[in-house]
Amino acid sequence: MSGDPFDKGGGNLLRQPKAVWATAGASVVAFMGIGLVDPILPSIAKGLEATPSQVSLLFTSYFLITAVAMLVTGFVSSRIGGRRTLLLGLALVVVFAGLSGTSHSVGELVGFRAGWGLGNALFVSTALAVIVGAAAGGSAAAILLYESALGLGMACGPLLGAVLGDASWRFPFFGTAVLMAIGFLAITAFLKEQPRPARKTSLLDPVKALGHGGLASAAASAFFYNYAFFTVLAFTPFVLDMSPYRSGAVFFAWGVLLAVFSVLVAPRLQERFGSLRVLGTSLVLMAADLVVLGYGNHTAAIAGTVVSGAFIGLNNTVYTELALGVSDAPRPVASAGYNFVRWFAAAAAPFLAPKLEEWADIHLPFVVAALAALIGAGVVAVRREALTTEAEELLPATADPEPAGA
Repeated sequence: MSGDPFDKGGGNLLRQPKAVWATAGASVVAFMGIGLVDPILPSIAKGLEATPSQVSLLFTSYFLITAVAMLVTGFVSSRIGGRRTLLLGLALVVVFAGLSGTSHSVGELVGFRAGWGLGNALFVSTALAVIVGAAAGGSAAAILLYESALGLGMACGPLLGAVLGDASWRFPFFGTAVLMAIGFLAITAFLKEQPRPARKTSLLDPVKALGHGGLASAAASAFFYNYAFFTVLAFTPFVLDMSPYRSGAVFFAWGVLLAVFSVLVAPRLQERFGSLRVLGTSLVLMAADLVVLGYGNHTAAIAGTVVSGAFIGLNNTVYTELALGVSDAPRPVASAGYNFVRWFAAAAAPFLAPKLEEWADIHLPFVVAALAALIGAGVVAVRREALTTEAEELLPATADPEPAGA
């Protein structure tokens, strides 16, 4: 692994076909949808007369459907092709994002977000494979482009939510529908159908892949990490209790750190210290940051939220590489199994965090999240041998990539 993330075997990151840019642009918008509702969660709660725990179900329904859909995406894409899978996912997002903006109750909004999650799962689970298939300069440059799209989307989602949500909490949903419709048209115009895999994926292949000890360990560690990650993303806006603009600015700074550490810092640290040491240390530091976020004053909570983006960026990159390289299963299958496990934590955290506050106090959700991050680090330490077995041989491989990042 090169210390320079832009040194990718001679591949030029910027000289890519229009099909790659169309897919990458749609990927930015897809990842924007994850953090879009962050700055407007309090506004949604007020507008729909809902409690924080009810509004947090927007994340729970989204990621619960995403988790289950991971068993379906490979099945679908191996039968209808990558291009049609992308377009199907985008069409579902356009429809359900638009419907989300018309909601008259929190129940309706939660239901529409579930449909949005299905569309996003179909799109995101296929996008990297399509980008690599169409990219110039090899898979390494394409993967970097995909990770850049992820970071940019996570950074811009809260900003878009803040700008549009300042007028009405409904506008960010309509804005996302319009942007995804543009992505649909761009992919229709510029992306040709990609070759289908020689072997069709069954619904149970991702579950069977988890029988590999290394992949199961990576998924288990990522499960606890994702619980901590989405406690920050879904619960912190209620703790900060700021206007959409100010909350959007905080999470934009958070997203910028996430992008920088994911794309620029992580490869250098991995080269110097090794992936597992970087991951374990980052998880421990994230746990400490969560304690500061939960027990500090308002200024400390803002700082803790922003700083957590650095640790999340590091973790996302290392977990992605582990999921893609630690097992001998085909990468799309291994990634689907890994994501199937970890997204359940993303669904659980938004629901449990406000419940923990209701049962105890505002500190407990962050204590539990910190403990989850420490358990994730513990899994890495205890299962170190399983996580390194075959990884050195498999990580340089370029066949059949599939996203494991957020």
